[in-house]
Amino acid sequence: MNHFDMIDPEWAWHPYEPVSDDQWSRKQWSHLSRRAGFGLSSDELDRFGDHSPVELAHRLVNDRTETEAQQREFQELMQSVLATGEAQNLPSRWLHRMLNSPDQLREKATLFWHGHFATSAEKVTDPALMLQQNELFRRNALGNFGKMLHEISHDPAMLIYLDSVTNRKGHPNENYAREIMELFCLGEGNYTEKDIRELARCFTGWEIKQRRFRFNRYQHDFGSKTIFGKTDEFTGDDGVDIVLEQPSGPEFIVSKLIRFFLFDEPAAPASLVKPLARQLREGNWQIGPVIETMLSSNLFYSDMVLARKIRSPVEFALSVLRTLEGTTNLLELTNDLNDLGQRLFYPPNVKGWDGGRAWINSSTMLARANLVRRMLDRKQTRFAGAGLADYCDRYQLKNPTQIVDWLQQMLLAVEMPRDVRRSIERKIESGKQDREQRLRNALHMICTLPEYQLA
Repeated sequence: MNHFDMIDPEWAWHPYEPVSDDQWSRKQWSHLSRRAGFGLSSDELDRFGDHSPVELAHRLVNDRTETEAQQREFQELMQSVLATGEAQNLPSRWLHRMLNSPDQLREKATLFWHGHFATSAEKVTDPALMLQQNELFRRNALGNFGKMLHEISHDPAMLIYLDSVTNRKGHPNENYAREIMELFCLGEGNYTEKDIRELARCFTGWEIKQRRFRFNRYQHDFGSKTIFGKTDEFTGDDGVDIVLEQPSGPEFIVSKLIRFFLFDEPAAPASLVKPLARQLREGNWQIGPVIETMLSSNLFYSDMVLARKIRSPVEFALSVLRTLEGTTNLLELTNDLNDLGQRLFYPPNVKGWDGGRAWINSSTMLARANLVRRMLDRKQTRFAGAGLADYCDRYQLKNPTQIVDWLQQMLLAVEMPRDVRRSIERKIESGKQDREQRLRNALHMICTLPEYQLA
């Protein structure tokens, strides 16, 4: 039996109310920072303690913390790719934004939607279109799912990726009609092949001109269509609305959000999904309030969710940098992430990345260890603009025990075994290398532990 079946949904989604200091400490704040973003520095983490769990979740969802100057900087960096015409330069620019944006939850949710509405620059070779789609996800990441679905249905990158630009009334292309039902909204088994064929007719005449969506009425099938038992001369936007009306939609989206933000496996039971699906439906498809409920809940802060997710390659690399205020060569990091199977803007197929246990095997564990080793060996890798030894001194971490205590608290969801911990302390304490190199070696050891793979 799925042990989540035994959980009382009312308790699960009730706001978490800590009653003692140990129930609202760095352990819980670090957990939230990893799930709602890519980690926080020590100083940033301490500011979490000024707010209750409910207040924090509300602020993360609703406060736009990027300044106008930061937004301009991030946009200019992304736009600089357009001058090169090379889409492969986009990933490093997004990594920069993930690392430096104070609006961490929005970037994390943008990553979720990038995997959900997976579109690859392998096929969509125009970086302007991929950048446009990335901004679409960011703009709608915590907003209205229905609005985002309509926008992605008109999105030029998506139209190219799923061959909707060749959708003509004489030969309807069914790709997008199938994926909007199976992968984007409803899930397998909640539609028929006839529904797909009829919905594909709705999308005929949708095309691109000068990098923008255009409706070609001469190629549109204006005839009567029957979708999910409703009959009329539906347009493409009518078809999207009909998909949004289906009862399986909120359950499908909520299930994916739970898997992304709470736990990889097992699949969340219907008893846990339904209350949030009802919230999503009754809230007119507003995503933010549902995520807010998740991130402030009893279930989120329970041992049933702590360390129940495997870090994706992007999370694996960015967490150590974001937490320790690190900077590095992001072009080289992009190539390293490609070796681990997650190159931003290049998901493997329309299903996106499988995630969870699929991230971990003997090959990827070695690749993860090599990624951290290369990153720590680069001269460009700095911590708050300094070496790791200076960074530890900044927090008055003088001896190996203090340093390992602090790194464990900042980086790990669960404690490392005592014998491993002692081995790392010895690595810091003595050796032929200087203190800086010993500390980097110790950090490498921590990032290759099984415990660090868990978020």
